[in-house]
Amino acid sequence: MVLCQGGEGDAAPAAGGQEPEVPPGREDGPGSVQPRLCPAPGVEAAGAEERRACGCCSGMSWPFCCEAPGTKKKAACPGLGLFYTILSAFLFSVASLFLKKIEDVHSVEVSAFRCVFQMAFVLPGLIYYKTGFLGPKGKRIFLFFRGFLGSTAMVLLYYAYQVMPLADATVITFTSPVFTSLLAWIFLKEKYSLWDLLFTLFAVTGVILIARPPFLFGSRVTGIEGSYSDHLKGTIAAIASTLSAASTIVILRKVGKSVHYFLSIWYYAVIGLIGCVIALFVLNEWRLPHCGRDRVFLILIGLLGLGGQIFLTKALQIEKAGPVSIMRTMDVVFAFILQVLFLNHLPTWWTVGGALCVVASSSGTAIRKWRHSVKKAKQREI
Repeated sequence: MVLCQGGEGDAAPAAGGQEPEVPPGREDGPGSVQPRLCPAPGVEAAGAEERRACGCCSGMSWPFCCEAPGTKKKAACPGLGLFYTILSAFLFSVASLFLKKIEDVHSVEVSAFRCVFQMAFVLPGLIYYKTGFLGPKGKRIFLFFRGFLGSTAMVLLYYAYQVMPLADATVITFTSPVFTSLLAWIFLKEKYSLWDLLFTLFAVTGVILIARPPFLFGSRVTGIEGSYSDHLKGTIAAIASTLSAASTIVILRKVGKSVHYFLSIWYYAVIGLIGCVIALFVLNEWRLPHCGRDRVFLILIGLLGLGGQIFLTKALQIEKAGPVSIMRTMDVVFAFILQVLFLNHLPTWWTVGGALCVVASSSGTAIRKWRHSVKKAKQREI
């Protein structure tokens, strides 16, 4: 064995065209070069078979791999990733239902409780993986805006849930993939085709059908929850939340794998908590719930939100992003069901039409991204 330097050809793409996962806490910069042990010329052919046999450790050959050659790997359960996605959508929907049931608690305060739960669960991970609390110097500004925009999206979404029908707010949030493609085209110079433009128009049409502005639908708008002014405020908050969430995804794409995902969630929780506390003092809205039921709901919202995020992350680890994005539209179905069963509010045909437009738009965007990634993977294999 001799010591050599890894070149560009050493990092072969993993199966499916996805880049190999970086071990937690071991992310390297784009220009780093790591030494590795190279086999002698006589044993290189024998080692090639072992490297092909193992795909669990980014292509490293045994004994540096975690499994010896010939070890039988446990077969993944078919459809497990999609099941995790459905479970995640259900947990998020139930958390939204509990948010609708809470009385006399501002959405900013609910967001603060959510941030506290995230900090409590992420902190042990930061300590275990030794990632630090600030991150690389060149990435801190991106992490700050990721935390600020992510927490802003959460507060605005919770406000939309409180002042407008649950299904309407949920449907509007599913325009996020469409706006993500648009922002990625503007800031990251990613490809934006006529199909993407068509899906964007579909999404905007769906939002208009849900909002039903009076200058298009007349002054008598029926089938809304509460006053139309609250409905309009909730629509604006939901759209702003969607744009903030899309901006967060663009920032995460910009950062890439150079920052541990635990650190990204940590910034999200810390900056969100600081912002929520400041906003509560300015609005003079800080108060503990008077009802014990509301306190239980606050705890359940934090636990269900965290559980939904965990299952969604697990789904993305074992399933391609395209099917997961399509299956996430089950969130809309759950929102309609829960709204009818527990809130006694039947959706109007305008809402159903808007939901169909938004679901078709987000699904079309996900399918196009999925096909593009598969095509790119086949080109790499060739």
